[in-house]
Amino acid sequence: MLFARYAVAAAICAASTTAFMAPQLSGRTVAPHTQRATSSLLMTATLEPTTEEKSGEPSVMRPPVDYVWEDVSSQLKSTFGYSEAEISAYDDEVENSKEVLMKLYKALQMARGFENACNQQYMQGKIRGFMHLDNGQESIPALVDYAIKNGDKKYSYYREHTHAIASGVDPGEVMAELFMKETGSCKGAGGSMHIFDKSTYFQGGWALVSEQLPYAAGAAKSILLDRALGVSDNEKFDKQDVAPPANDDRISVVFVGEGGAQNGRTAELLNSAAKDNLPLLLLVIDNGRAINTYTGDVATNGSVYEQGKHYGVPGLLVDGYDAADVAKGGKAVIDYIRSGKGPAILQVHTYRFNGHSPADPEHERGRKDEKAWARTEQDPIKKFEDKYISKGVFTEDELKEAKKEVLNEVKAAVKFADESPMPPMELAKELEYPDKPDTDYNLKPAPAFADAVNARTISPEQMATVQAHISMLREKAKAGDISIGDAINLAIHEEMLRDPTTTIHAEDLQAGSSYDIPKLTQQTYGKIRAADEIIDEGHFIGKALGEGMNGYRPIVELMNTNFGIFGMAEISSAGNTYATTGGQFDMPMTIVGAGGTAPNQALGAEHSQPFHAYVMGIPGLKICTAASPDAAYGITKSMIRDNGPCFLFAPVKMMKEAKGTLELDKCAPLNKSALLHEASAESCASRNAVTVLTYLHGVKEAQLVIDDIKAEGFDIDLIELRSLKPLDMDTIRKSLERTSRVCILDESTLSGGVGATVSARISEECFDLLDAPVRRLCMDDAPVPYASTMEVAVVKRGSDLVQGVFDLCTNQI
Repeated sequence: MLFARYAVAAAICAASTTAFMAPQLSGRTVAPHTQRATSSLLMTATLEPTTEEKSGEPSVMRPPVDYVWEDVSSQLKSTFGYSEAEISAYDDEVENSKEVLMKLYKALQMARGFENACNQQYMQGKIRGFMHLDNGQESIPALVDYAIKNGDKKYSYYREHTHAIASGVDPGEVMAELFMKETGSCKGAGGSMHIFDKSTYFQGGWALVSEQLPYAAGAAKSILLDRALGVSDNEKFDKQDVAPPANDDRISVVFVGEGGAQNGRTAELLNSAAKDNLPLLLLVIDNGRAINTYTGDVATNGSVYEQGKHYGVPGLLVDGYDAADVAKGGKAVIDYIRSGKGPAILQVHTYRFNGHSPADPEHERGRKDEKAWARTEQDPIKKFEDKYISKGVFTEDELKEAKKEVLNEVKAAVKFADESPMPPMELAKELEYPDKPDTDYNLKPAPAFADAVNARTISPEQMATVQAHISMLREKAKAGDISIGDAINLAIHEEMLRDPTTTIHAEDLQAGSSYDIPKLTQQTYGKIRAADEIIDEGHFIGKALGEGMNGYRPIVELMNTNFGIFGMAEISSAGNTYATTGGQFDMPMTIVGAGGTAPNQALGAEHSQPFHAYVMGIPGLKICTAASPDAAYGITKSMIRDNGPCFLFAPVKMMKEAKGTLELDKCAPLNKSALLHEASAESCASRNAVTVLTYLHGVKEAQLVIDDIKAEGFDIDLIELRSLKPLDMDTIRKSLERTSRVCILDESTLSGGVGATVSARISEECFDLLDAPVRRLCMDDAPVPYASTMEVAVVKRGSDLVQGVFDLCTNQI
């Protein structure tokens, strides 16, 4: 295996060596426009040999576009509205500046040299896991180095080493991260696919294909929020009451491959970016391969730059073979966005010299031949050297010296990484949550600028209306007449006024959604803070994630929590972000909605899924439930103040039915259960008491049968599991010390449910307190039927609890 690694390393390094070899003629004789017509035919998914192949002439599956500057400038005129003079200025800025050209060349060499070093270190076993190299695509990081500013938000995917370095991230920190060292950009917690750096606003490094697209939209929205609220980042990257400068031209940049751009998230991104006029660049790296598969075999539209036409988003196609043209055309597109004209697409036609990863078998058709051809005929570094040496801009010695300087930086980066210490084992647990589970959220101070921001963003009429609404809800709370939905709405308004960086996203938001949770938010705080969203939870959870990484506190209302299934990738990444970034980026996101499965709710299988159980395994999430208005109110307030991702589930069939009082202005703990009914001392002494653990609709079911249980001569400690994660084992243990028996009325399935986790914890941690096995009353693994005659066989209810307590107390199990 080691020999194989060295062999692959040697082959890759030899193929991507020094760009000072004399370039061979490519034999391309087709004019650009003719070539483009030919390319569209050759990109069809066919296994038939082409005419060139039959005749023995060299051929590739994906011919080059052979663009020259005139092809780029004509697009800038027709699509972006640039004048001849403006286009000439972009040309002159690069072609007539030796300094700019040298900057581009060093960026090209840094990208190539760093990736070659990564490959060598990977083959030596110093870099582990998955790694994806960028050789052949160096014109993209060269553009980033040339035209992207430090304050711009950058979102990349798993092939991001060179993007990070071009964005200003120290090469030593990037290499140390790959070496899993504590001095890495993420303290060794992220690795090759997860490079983050807060100081340069380089915000990933995301491993799930295309997941970064909505995150970048959220980051772009944060720029607009800064401008609308008149706030900006201080030296600690916290929001301060200082408006961005008048000439603020920050943008958000998101990198994606053309294979990944076929993902439906692209359409959602374009829609959102166009609707909100987001300052966003979609940078499509078109290497013709979706992993290794020829993209034309799986997609009919490779012209991603044209996909924005339907949304009014312009696009430009450039040839990655010519780094100078990419820089000129790319900067023109970037300046278009900076000027406030809205989002745009830049598609860079390029070739990737390496496989998807060093361990890639590359069995897909045409891949090996394409690599060999591209290394010889489409190397942007060779192109640059040949072009500017022949023009007399540089001598060969000048470029050799520049390359030597860059490679010394790469060597220093490797040395730094090699000599750095490994992170301590304890760091893993420290990075679980930004705020400790026992945080008292009542002690968290409100932003000092809250009143000032509210005064300049909320009109007197709006403030009067919302304050009247809040007063009405508080009176209902005092009278014991407030519902769960209204309690959450009250908490949201109080927190959005307390902290103007709080935002909210929901479907049907203007109308208050199904349970009035976001009621009056857009009417009060405007569309900039209260966004009505398209019907795709993954998209707006992703946008919330991007806002959360950039100083805002987004709330996501899901209407029905089962709809969150569409956002599993985004929820998972929200849970991972704080740890993966080495603690650099907090993720203050609150997801709230109605869910669970009530007996006889007649909603069918899709609306009756235990989504709370599905997300239990996602690290970094705090997950709570609330079966009363008071619990919902206090937990919501705490979650909004928490610096990590939180998920509150409320019972779908009790949102308007359950009424009660509130402990106003009080945050609830996010790590505690609640003892709702305590078994009598006599029942405990006679061994006729049972600890009952439940949540959501199970709370109501249990409360309805307490008298029936007592009538049988038994009693219960009824504990509401308000915190599913972290689980409050102290309260459970204290109850078991009295009862010695436990029954779980569980609103999730037999396999993989909440009850399974709780039962396992009790058996492992409290076994010596048990006089009987844990009794689980959980949903059957079968989908929940619509008809009540069948549903009763799947969903447990109060009558099952009565029987369960009886069985435990009479030793029937």
